[in-house]
Amino acid sequence: MDSLKTILYFSIFRYPLRLEEIHSYTNHSELEDTIVELNALIEQNILTKVDGFYVYGNDLQSVPKRMKGNVLASKVMTRAESKASFISKFPFVAAVGVSGSLSKGYYDSGSDIDFFIITAHNRLWICRTLLMLYKKIFLLNSRKHFCPNYFISSEQLEIVEQNRFTATELKTLIPMQGRLHFESFYASNSWVKTYFEKFNPILSNIPQVEKSYFSKNIENLLDNKLGEGIDYFFRSITLRKWKAKFDYLSEEDFRIALKSTKNISKHHPSNFQKKVILSLNAKLEEVQHRFNIAIQKEHV
Repeated sequence: MDSLKTILYFSIFRYPLRLEEIHSYTNHSELEDTIVELNALIEQNILTKVDGFYVYGNDLQSVPKRMKGNVLASKVMTRAESKASFISKFPFVAAVGVSGSLSKGYYDSGSDIDFFIITAHNRLWICRTLLMLYKKIFLLNSRKHFCPNYFISSEQLEIVEQNRFTATELKTLIPMQGRLHFESFYASNSWVKTYFEKFNPILSNIPQVEKSYFSKNIENLLDNKLGEGIDYFFRSITLRKWKAKFDYLSEEDFRIALKSTKNISKHHPSNFQKKVILSLNAKLEEVQHRFNIAIQKEHV
């Protein structure tokens, strides 16, 4: 029931999918197999087809909601491309991609433009601090169109939390800058194909990062033990601040939602990943109870 699990997952966000989109998330080799599965689900009154979208339950208003969000996303994407190019000019940024709702083609008044950033080895926390300082000083800490919330070092490109949530985030991630680093990133995360075996990112049109003279000088200046020490210092003070600010989180939740290692920095204090997986499992239980269809649950 690959199709149903996919639809249930996106129903959490009230985001119904079209046939081709659903098929891309399944392990069906032929589109016809997905069509047969979807038609059977419609016959059982589990799904409804509205204007080419497949809807779980009676949330028919999710269709115009998605369509409106798609229109806004297409308008915002130009700004996201410009911001990604700007971010790539910062010292120690190796690659930049758009993540979050915009990467899935959706944007509304409550959305941010989320950025996924690959940094140089041993300089992640310098890179992150410079970007956060820019946001605080020049954008008055507004994250509306500038929300870099996931940093990963080129030294450790494999995502540790390997589940349907992270697989979906990798599949929908939109690389903007740094083609060679993204090639290495996807090669390091081939586990995604255990969820979506047809996944095959196209990177040929992604430009390489080009640094300004100013950024190159900073990178050269800190290409030594001093740079390593500053990176360690920035990580230490950030971690201390987060532990004080988010002391209500359990140790396990903090470790996942605000991971702060040498090679990874996440800032997801709401622990969105856990909430989504738990919501999906609740929907799977509902389907089993209502329609006697057992689908394997997901892990956090």
